[in-house]
Amino acid sequence: MLLTPQRVMKFLESPPRFVLFTGKGGVGKTSIACATALHMARAGKSVLLVSTDPASNVGDVFGVTIGNTVTPIAAVPGLWALEINPEQAAEAYRERIIGPVRGLLPEKDVASITEQLSGSCTTEIASFNEFTALLGDADAFGQYDHIVFDTAPTGHTLRLLQLPGSWSDFLDAGKGDASCLGPLAGLEKHRAVYARAVSVLKDPALTRMVLVSHPQASALSEIDRTHRELIEIGITGAFVVINGVLPATAGVDDLTQAVRDREALAMRSIPGPLGDLPRDVIELKATNMVGVTALDTLFATVTSSAVRGDPPAMLVIPDAPLAALVDNLAQDDHGLIMCMGKGGVGKTTIAAAIAVSLARRGNEVLLTTTDPAAHLVETLRGSVPRLQLARIDPKTATQEYRARVMATKGSGLDDAGRANLAEDLLSPCTEEVAVFGQFSKAVNQSRRQFVVIDTAPTGHTLLLLDAAGSYHREITRQMGASMKFTTPLMCLQDAAQTKVILVTLAETTPVLEAEELQEDLERAGIHPWAWVINNSIAAAHPHSVFLQQRGAAELEQINRVFSTADRVAIVPVLPAEPIGEDRLAALANLTPQPV
Repeated sequence: MLLTPQRVMKFLESPPRFVLFTGKGGVGKTSIACATALHMARAGKSVLLVSTDPASNVGDVFGVTIGNTVTPIAAVPGLWALEINPEQAAEAYRERIIGPVRGLLPEKDVASITEQLSGSCTTEIASFNEFTALLGDADAFGQYDHIVFDTAPTGHTLRLLQLPGSWSDFLDAGKGDASCLGPLAGLEKHRAVYARAVSVLKDPALTRMVLVSHPQASALSEIDRTHRELIEIGITGAFVVINGVLPATAGVDDLTQAVRDREALAMRSIPGPLGDLPRDVIELKATNMVGVTALDTLFATVTSSAVRGDPPAMLVIPDAPLAALVDNLAQDDHGLIMCMGKGGVGKTTIAAAIAVSLARRGNEVLLTTTDPAAHLVETLRGSVPRLQLARIDPKTATQEYRARVMATKGSGLDDAGRANLAEDLLSPCTEEVAVFGQFSKAVNQSRRQFVVIDTAPTGHTLLLLDAAGSYHREITRQMGASMKFTTPLMCLQDAAQTKVILVTLAETTPVLEAEELQEDLERAGIHPWAWVINNSIAAAHPHSVFLQQRGAAELEQINRVFSTADRVAIVPVLPAEPIGEDRLAALANLTPQPV
């Protein structure tokens, strides 16, 4: 295709020393960070490109092996790269905390602390340990004019670093509760270093935060939430980049026009404060951003859909309809179906489509959500016979949980201790634990009917509750070894009772994140029953040559999922949003889609 020369992005005008990109997985942060670093180096600047993303593919983009050492990019004079491995950082962080007490505390207490340090909060904070050196170590990194970060610390992480208390005493005494107490245990001695780092992040003369999104309502909601979190801790002056907007030159048919209409609606609906920020729009390119030549085109405008050479061969993907999964599920007359995955992959739509299809087959179905951003009511748009809709309200559950912890754990603390505990309970991690009680009720109901849950507790949360929160262990103690009982965790581990469905997109980062979620669940003894690849361009068999090229780029990830999962369904990008009973039922039954 033909392109105009690169435009000057607003976020690249007079950039400060540090430029950080944040946003949910799969929105193109790595490509934009790489193209930004390339642009700066082309301007004669000395640039260090740093990735703190566990799904980082910076090395793949430039065709070199990078890793945890500063590596020159030979093809681009003036550019170096560094990949911080979050898992290695988290493992070292855990060992610094657990090592001194190993052999001193009972083995079960060490196991409890280990599990409390196994969640995403720990990984974020451990990565931030590495991140702080890049912000403040002038001796090691002062020679670079700019340091560009692919994936910045979230407002959630920065808030954790500002919490005042040290929870080592709670953990050492075996009293740690199921929240962010574990990750906070090692923060006290680093507090001054963190304070300096946060100070740098708050200075717009030194740091620019760039919020990256796709032109989709869910992705825009994610950066809106991040923006509000950043403002709360004093980080202002952010920029917005909306990446992957379908160009006008991609052709006109039912599919491309529908995509453009949805994107335009999402961008018109951007919330006020976020909409007031400086904004850049980057058009979707037909091929993946791999290699310097491709990166040079990212900020350009597509002016012609002419394709050099032949269009891609016919896209051949396995026949894997969602209807086949529903047929399998419907063989029983009850059970728990949990749709899980990262934000923005379409869990709500898939959960609703499965629930509606099961109800239309004559089954009694409860459809519920634990997702605070869920839109089940808007997705269903009306009542459905034999389908009951419910919502586990995270806000109410969290308020009740905080009150209960303050009344129990906080009862023996002095005023300072209670203040520290109250602030710790403001952490977003508390919410996931707090909804577990209401979640348990839905698990119990699945013994009598189908219960479909949009977003469920992660494997980390379940193990945390099992090892530290002690629900499972407490029931065991109360009931005794001779009595029969079933806890929620036992139900989730029962493959005959529970079917976990991982929802993803045919893109590198969402697939990697789903694989990590599967590993997390496996640690809790829960094996995912199936995967759903949602919004696949290849599965839509597009007529547009532009979209055919995009579909061809999905094939590697589609094949990767099929090599990983026991069962797979592929849901195509649709001309019309799957909203309302009929369209949701069609999604799971492959009947013609209304336009």
